[in-house]
Amino acid sequence: MSYQAARPEIQRDEAFVIALSSYAILGCAIFGLAILIADFVVPNHDWIADTISDLGAGKYEFIVDIGIYAFSASLVSVALAASHVHLGGWRWSVGAVGFALLALIVFLVGARNEYGDNDSEGIVIHIYLVYVLGLLLAVLPWAMGQGASRVGVNYRRVLFGFSALWTTSAPIFFFLPNNVDGIYERYLGLIAFGVVITMAMLFINYARSPR
Repeated sequence: MSYQAARPEIQRDEAFVIALSSYAILGCAIFGLAILIADFVVPNHDWIADTISDLGAGKYEFIVDIGIYAFSASLVSVALAASHVHLGGWRWSVGAVGFALLALIVFLVGARNEYGDNDSEGIVIHIYLVYVLGLLLAVLPWAMGQGASRVGVNYRRVLFGFSALWTTSAPIFFFLPNNVDGIYERYLGLIAFGVVITMAMLFINYARSPR
């Protein structure tokens, strides 16, 4: 006589998804506020010419570091929400893992402190982290777009749009003169915020939708 174990009922925890998504948005706000504060606090800083990396070095580096870690946690929140609300397909799986990897990359950028101060001691990996970050931000919105359309077709359009915008905009940064790369980097940061906030709003909309 054999017994077949009953399959556990799958639960959809709306409060958990909304909490993760809400923090994802909050983390973007914290990072933006940290940059704004550092722009005023750091002496002799030109926000048009000087990059965010310049703010992350020296006496007041902790201000930007707080923002970087908060944004890294936002990316972790998106990865967790994407795993909890899996909208199907291998591309969505790649996107969920990719957001977790992106969170690690952003955390390492803050933790390594290899920017803005011409640090060359030991193995300097900052530029390689930047390359991986740039690649992920091009791929992830594209990877999530198809699954996102199950919640709303506009989410797919927005995510594909961010992917195309980042892909065409990010490489330009490496060819800009030093007197304008600071403001351009902030523009790229807004695109990154847009991707995270779009994903967060998608999850909130999903969680609030009828079963």
